[in-house]
Amino acid sequence: MAQNQSIEEELKVDANTLLGQWRRMAYDQEADQVSLRRFWEAYFLLEKGIYEKLLDDPDTEVRGTVKELADKYGISVLEMAGFLDGINESLTVPNPIETMDENTEVSLAFDKEKLYRNMVEAKADWLYNLPQWKKIFDEEKLHALYVEQKKSGTIVKPKKIGRNDPCPCGSGKKYKYCCGRS
Repeated sequence: MAQNQSIEEELKVDANTLLGQWRRMAYDQEADQVSLRRFWEAYFLLEKGIYEKLLDDPDTEVRGTVKELADKYGISVLEMAGFLDGINESLTVPNPIETMDENTEVSLAFDKEKLYRNMVEAKADWLYNLPQWKKIFDEEKLHALYVEQKKSGTIVKPKKIGRNDPCPCGSGKKYKYCCGRS
């Protein structure tokens, strides 16, 4: 869920690392769009399956090497690198994703609220609408987290002071005769 970085920044990771190989494959600028769309559709189904399992028991820390976790969830090591890239911002302690190889020990211990908000930020409705969330948070809390995340990206401009409005300094004068003078 690394939306804050541009694709160019994402691809700067050493191409020989697992993460570099994943990003080169997942963000291939020269791949035809149909193949890339199919790739992501298939990946999102795998990702959804992993999150369903993690959210079924959210308080149990899942640990292992990248290879062990890939085997546990029935995906390739590269797909696990992609999953780790996506969840890393939501973990209680981030994994060394830029330098990991298949024997790197990683943890999937996540902050529940942060994970939910990051899913909302990524517009991943297939993830933040998983039924498992209702066992973790009540409807009111889910709604509050959703609204909080949506509002965090909204810029609110202050109301413009009109020339004939009372001056905000509290003098009692019109703005144009007080702080609005040039």
